[in-house]
Amino acid sequence: MHGSDPPHRRRPRSLAGLVAFAVVVILAGSAIVWLGLGRDRATLGQPPGSATTASTAPEHTCEPGPWDCAQRTRFEAATALMTKQTGHINMVVRDRQTGAVWSAGESAYIIWAGSTPKLAVATTLLEQARAGEITLDSKAQSQLDAVLAVSNNNAADALWNRYVHPVTLMQRMRSLYGMKTATYVNGFPSRWGFIKCTSSDLAALMSYILDTLNAEDRAYLIHAMRTVGAIQKWGVWSAGASLRPGVKGGWSQEKDAGRTHWITATVGFAGPDERYVVAAMYHQLPGGDTIEHGVQVLSDLVATVFGAPVPAPIVVPDNQ
Repeated sequence: MHGSDPPHRRRPRSLAGLVAFAVVVILAGSAIVWLGLGRDRATLGQPPGSATTASTAPEHTCEPGPWDCAQRTRFEAATALMTKQTGHINMVVRDRQTGAVWSAGESAYIIWAGSTPKLAVATTLLEQARAGEITLDSKAQSQLDAVLAVSNNNAADALWNRYVHPVTLMQRMRSLYGMKTATYVNGFPSRWGFIKCTSSDLAALMSYILDTLNAEDRAYLIHAMRTVGAIQKWGVWSAGASLRPGVKGGWSQEKDAGRTHWITATVGFAGPDERYVVAAMYHQLPGGDTIEHGVQVLSDLVATVFGAPVPAPIVVPDNQ
């Protein structure tokens, strides 16, 4: 036909067109697939072209709550540590800024408080002196300093004998300081060294000091608890120096059901502006119990909660 290419010329031309068309289709399809993957990855929070595969597990999400995800993870680790211990143990952390409270262990189990009630005695004496009910002379003030710094028992006994009425103090601890389950131990003298309570009771006392106590008296107790002697540098102290903790410790061998065993207790604060109130108590079972173990466990719990190294460095007190 006039104007037409010869048959042997038409076939190659048609084949070339088909190939070109196929290439265009393939490229277009590839572009569509690439864009689709890009959109899918963007939806998953991944940039286009990343190495995400269909088998990649979805990222763990954290539900809203009073504590952030990292803190909840630390609480879970602390709870796991508690479950490994024999005996009775409980712990409380309160965020004074948000009001959130975390607790773990046998929260209702009352434990010998050791020397931690000395903090309640100190608080009471400061309030009574400010109200003009008693006078803290230089000797009494020196004794109070020793009680807070190194948990001196002789100084605590002297202040108790001079100023404290046991029934009135216990009523004050329960009603004013919020130590609702605190009690003297039946069969023992009604004195500071024979009191049982829970970590929630100790946390309530610490909260009262930080939230309600006269500002000058509060400043005195905060400074005293931040500058304790080596004998008390464990427990809440293990939150770490960067959190400027303050602490009052308790440790003693006590008797329950006719058998002697070790107890350790710690109460204090940590964080900017004393943000966190912390208290923990541990009643070890008789046989194989040691003061070293009790001190280490409470210190490791606090360190875990605040992301400090574990095992925590500790100073083991002697049994005064």
